[in-house]
Amino acid sequence: MVEQLSDLPDGVLGFRASGKITREEYDEMMKPIYAALERGEKLNIYFELAEDFHGLDGGALWEDLKAAASVGLKHRSSWQKTALITDKDWIRRGASLFGPVAPGELRLFEPDETAEARAWIAPD
Repeated sequence: MVEQLSDLPDGVLGFRASGKITREEYDEMMKPIYAALERGEKLNIYFELAEDFHGLDGGALWEDLKAAASVGLKHRSSWQKTALITDKDWIRRGASLFGPVAPGELRLFEPDETAEARAWIAPD
């Protein structure tokens, strides 16, 4: 399940994911991101993974791979910051591996660091 968060600073899109994300949930999550890009906005993304987060199903994973090429590469200069809040080692390892090639600045936070993450993600 993915829920969009509304209690974030202006200019920040935020999401909280739990369980296993389906293709439909992934598509819904991406709608506000695509809309912001179409408006020419800079992206600051706050993404919090719940304790019971288990990843993406096959359809969501496929959509994510396609989005990496279209959104990540085509709109590379639109990405400013991404705050990823998780205590999952497998996510942290993946972010460490792919973070250097991700668009914008990616920073990892522990679940007890949400206040710091929210402060960091606020647009300058």
